[in-house]
Amino acid sequence: MLYVTWKKPRAVAKSKPQPTPPPLHTQKPLKMSPEARLPQPALCLAGLSLLLALVPTGLGMEVMAPATINALNGTSVKLSCTFNSCYKVENKQFSLNWTYQECKNCSEELFLQFRMKIMNKQLDRFGNRVEFTGNPTKYDVSFTLNNVQLEDEGTYNCYVLNPPDRHRGHASISLKVLTEEPPKRDSTVAVIVGASVGGFLAVVILVLMVVKCVRRKKQQRLNTDDQKTEEEGKTDGEGNPDEGTK
Repeated sequence: MLYVTWKKPRAVAKSKPQPTPPPLHTQKPLKMSPEARLPQPALCLAGLSLLLALVPTGLGMEVMAPATINALNGTSVKLSCTFNSCYKVENKQFSLNWTYQECKNCSEELFLQFRMKIMNKQLDRFGNRVEFTGNPTKYDVSFTLNNVQLEDEGTYNCYVLNPPDRHRGHASISLKVLTEEPPKRDSTVAVIVGASVGGFLAVVILVLMVVKCVRRKKQQRLNTDDQKTEEEGKTDGEGNPDEGTK
């Protein structure tokens, strides 16, 4: 005899209907947390590095000196060197170096230095003939070389650093020593031309002044004549009545 077992069917779970999303124009914007809005630290560092790379490292300074100076043997000559800086000179930070270079490829010899004060290096070449005649607080670092000798010819380099300026300024002077004074140039032609131009301008100015004075006097005369005419008309009207009214 066969027995058939009957199993109760499992209940199938009904899925709930999913709500349809609202239209895009009615959806509210998602709010980000303050932490999410902040940039990542690595990105910040990269941006800061790029900004620092684009910003100049410091304001450069300009050092000015004549390219060439001629000096007569046995005389004194001033080697002028000035500089421009955006900052006030502080002796504790300011530095100055004067060097001498005998030839283009020769090494430079330090003979004058400023570190809190002026220090002469007393090179055998110059001895005691170097005299500092500048004033760093007035942006002047010139010096005077006394009793110039033929062997003093060469290049003189002026190095200036005035922190917070980060770049050291530099200028060079080529000193030429002469054994005799150069011949004086004949300036007769220049004097004649200058006198002629000056005389011509003086004549033009004088003529303009005369014309202006003549015009002013003429205008004054016209004004005086008009005033006299008006006064005479008033007198005739008051003292000499018309005959028809008698």
